[in-house]
Amino acid sequence: MEELQKAAKVAFASSFAFYLKAHNFHWNVEGSDFKQYHDLFGDIYEEVFESIDVFAEQIRAMNSYVPGSFTRFSMLSLIEDEDAVLSKEEMIVELLQDNDKLIRILKMVFKASEAAVEPGFNDFVAGRIDAHNKHGWMLRASLKGSVA
Repeated sequence: MEELQKAAKVAFASSFAFYLKAHNFHWNVEGSDFKQYHDLFGDIYEEVFESIDVFAEQIRAMNSYVPGSFTRFSMLSLIEDEDAVLSKEEMIVELLQDNDKLIRILKMVFKASEAAVEPGFNDFVAGRIDAHNKHGWMLRASLKGSVA
């Protein structure tokens, strides 16, 4: 169970970092197709943000405390911060790479959850993987025909 708790906290912190990056891109995207990408990044960050509280509650249900500070998030997250203002194409590429990384993290958590026989948490993690698969599809489709 301890391995699952640790893996869940890494996935939680990484999810929060991914949410924050998508929100950053939502705020700072520019260009003639601004509205399209502003909405895309908005849809992604809103969906991920809606899962954050449930994710935290799932960790608490495993009798573990949830990281809740930027210091802890930065220590645990495998999603790197972005403080530069990127081009729209760079934003899409970076968010797609992070999304793929987050899927890999969630799949590791899924395996740990199976080993710990936590079927409810497994269902939650499976749903997160499905959501990120959809985000990946949207981001990949947005890159098609791009020069990035």
